[in-house]
Amino acid sequence: MPDFTNLLSIAVTLYVVGATIFIVSENRRPQSSFAWLFLFFTLPVVAPVLYVLFGRMRGGVGRTRTLTRHDLPGHLVQTLDRLQAEHVRAIEDLAGWHYPRDRLARMIHSNSNVYVTLSNRVELLQDASRQYPRLMDDLRAARSSIHLQYYIWENDTVSAEFEAILIERAAAGVEVRLLYDPVGSIGSFGPFRQRASRAAGIDVRPYSPLWRVHTISYRNHRKIAVIDGRIGHTGGLNIGKQHLDPGRGFARWRDTNLRLEGAAVLALQGVFAIDWSNATRERLLGPEYFPEAPPLDDNLPVQLCLSGPDSEWRAVRQQYFAMIVGARRRVRVQTPFFILDDTVMEALKAAALAGVDVSVMISARGPGQHVPYWAANTFKAEAAEAGVEVLLYEDGYLHAKTVTVDGEVASVGSGNWDIRSFSINYELNALVYDARLAGDLEAAYDADRAACRVFDADAYRALPFWMRLRDSAARLVSPLM
Repeated sequence: MPDFTNLLSIAVTLYVVGATIFIVSENRRPQSSFAWLFLFFTLPVVAPVLYVLFGRMRGGVGRTRTLTRHDLPGHLVQTLDRLQAEHVRAIEDLAGWHYPRDRLARMIHSNSNVYVTLSNRVELLQDASRQYPRLMDDLRAARSSIHLQYYIWENDTVSAEFEAILIERAAAGVEVRLLYDPVGSIGSFGPFRQRASRAAGIDVRPYSPLWRVHTISYRNHRKIAVIDGRIGHTGGLNIGKQHLDPGRGFARWRDTNLRLEGAAVLALQGVFAIDWSNATRERLLGPEYFPEAPPLDDNLPVQLCLSGPDSEWRAVRQQYFAMIVGARRRVRVQTPFFILDDTVMEALKAAALAGVDVSVMISARGPGQHVPYWAANTFKAEAAEAGVEVLLYEDGYLHAKTVTVDGEVASVGSGNWDIRSFSINYELNALVYDARLAGDLEAAYDADRAACRVFDADAYRALPFWMRLRDSAARLVSPLM
């Protein structure tokens, strides 16, 4: 009869060798590989489950690369040809500025396959108190289609107000589609609510059902609204009462969104159409969804940056990295989270050490979250020691995800400064190559300074050892966040 101890030793050896070969062969960043190996060796039963749920590097939910020009109807081919010509002209217009905007635009076109569009109007909307009324007015004016996609769509009085508008528009013959993330919106759309919404004319769908546990970590974090293919909204805001009245010890919810008109809305509609197709297998490619953009007087370059687990490149991370390394004068960043990989951290530190005025504004704390903010303390200290100004926003919860560089280019979107947004989530940022909008965002940044305190690296080093050890322990698992 086989000796049980020997069998156990063989099984453990095979497990260790197999896990090591498997993780090492994925060619992750060394920090991430060591973190997963640590979990596999210390939690041999739990770690494989965590890996299936949260650790896989590729795959995702979508099949974004299966749609080619050969699959498109003629009107969309003509639209793409027109946008391509506009993109070429935009790249020429972007060259020659103090900041290398043309180089950034070329990179984003390569990693996100999105053109720079010129014929646009952009409106900056700070906070839900301005964004929600503007969005509601646009929804009420819809005539043909409403397409909404949100990470969080709450079940509360604010979402009910939005849904009343959607029901009224659906009754008037408008096509209404709502795509939500089932993790971000967990508990919001039970079977009864979904049936009631569909009966009222709102086609409500989850991006990826929760029963698909192998994709549960691939969250669709994008925020998109497209009305009649002509007006778009995107940024950091979800839909819910919390954004007007955060409660739980927060005085306000600080966020930033953009309202778009023009050719950029066609790109936003394209993102929604692909995500909707991935979730439902329904193709939204008709001319009613992609109308010809009206001529606008504004010559305003706008480009979308897309990233996700099914993308070849880490586009949002590359966007932030390129924006920083191209800076000559100043960088301004607003983000609720600050958990960086070596690439982005080195870019921040190198810019500051080179004399660039680098300032990062981070939420001092988060609603119901502790570990990410403990880990962030170590990254704050590292950045501050290199000369990065680190500001902690204390007048509520800072949820905005904005970047401005040299007063010449601005980014507003869904991408946080953390590993999840860099590598795992589906994200969307809108880049506006415009000094006026960048100036407006910088002015808002300066106004927010009054609600901040400066992070002091020396004071942090003087904290009790157990607090810094707690933060360092949280940093150990930050590659998995």
